[in-house]
Amino acid sequence: MAEISAQAVKALRDKTGVGIMECRAALIEAGGDEEKAIEILRKRGLAAAKRKEGRVTTEGIIGSYVHHGSKIGVLVEVNCETDFVARNPEFQQFVKDLAMHICAAEPRYIRKEDVPEDVLAKEREIAREQALADPKMAGKPEAVLERIIEGRLAKFYAETVLLEQPFIKDPTKTIYQLLAELIAKFGENIRIRRFTRYKLGEDSTLSAGSG
Repeated sequence: MAEISAQAVKALRDKTGVGIMECRAALIEAGGDEEKAIEILRKRGLAAAKRKEGRVTTEGIIGSYVHHGSKIGVLVEVNCETDFVARNPEFQQFVKDLAMHICAAEPRYIRKEDVPEDVLAKEREIAREQALADPKMAGKPEAVLERIIEGRLAKFYAETVLLEQPFIKDPTKTIYQLLAELIAKFGENIRIRRFTRYKLGEDSTLSAGSG
């Protein structure tokens, strides 16, 4: 087992915001490799986020972003469990970054489950037709065709679903991963409830969310 120094634990804690014991355990599991330890903590953060999804969120803030030139603007509501977290600068920065991301990335939905069945069916139909039109697909079994269709649907989600989109300031992470890391750090549920994106001159706005 690799020897884990206090300095290594502190450095990992400073980078991730995770507790000392969790950082030490991750470093031990990663054999002292900091990057591997960060990945381990991220994966555990995702699991922690899943466990907290059902918890009630009645606090939070509404963030805003107006693009240079004042022609595009975004309002986004992000909820948490306590006013303590809502007032935290890191939480507030996340909401600001999220509003900026929505302005640039133009998501249509917040989560996969929000995509209407008819929209999903249409995308699946288009993906199938495109795959069948490819000469390389001639004679391929149905299972191969289905994998290609699922791959194209994953791309559709990454383009239109907020939680599946790569974060514009760090494309190595999705919005869901950022959210999960924040949930793991604060130890309470955090939920992106709704957003509205306005564009000057357009009759309709782009909105998504739940009541």
